[in-house]
Amino acid sequence: MKIIIGSDHAGFDLKEALKGAFGGMTDIGTDSTDSVDYPDFAARVARAVSSGEYERGILICGSGVGMSIVANKFPGVRAALCADTETARLSRMHNDANVLVLAGRRTDLKTAIAIVEVWLDTPFEGGRHTRRLNKIRNIEEEER
Repeated sequence: MKIIIGSDHAGFDLKEALKGAFGGMTDIGTDSTDSVDYPDFAARVARAVSSGEYERGILICGSGVGMSIVANKFPGVRAALCADTETARLSRMHNDANVLVLAGRRTDLKTAIAIVEVWLDTPFEGGRHTRRLNKIRNIEEEER
């Protein structure tokens, strides 16, 4: 599975640790804890997922809120801010979330690794949830 990961300065340390724990992720930055603007990195990841270049993306900023807002502006992106494994599991099962967002200032490494593992390993359940995702797609089309 092709995964792209990005962060702002507040998520840099967690991003680096997750890359080390999982490997194989394409890192689009940032490359330090120097202050940057989170929308730049959120847009790069979300655009790559929206276009189909990457199957999934991971974004990390201080609270996770800013990255979530930006990522969900892109068609076909379903970004989920997850603080625990249950939310990660449900975001995949029910929402087919293709972008995971983490709060770098609120999520310790052990928890983040567990969240990412569950998020990567949980399949979309389909069924009644497919109908709901189709409604989301229709809303995206109507609003273009």
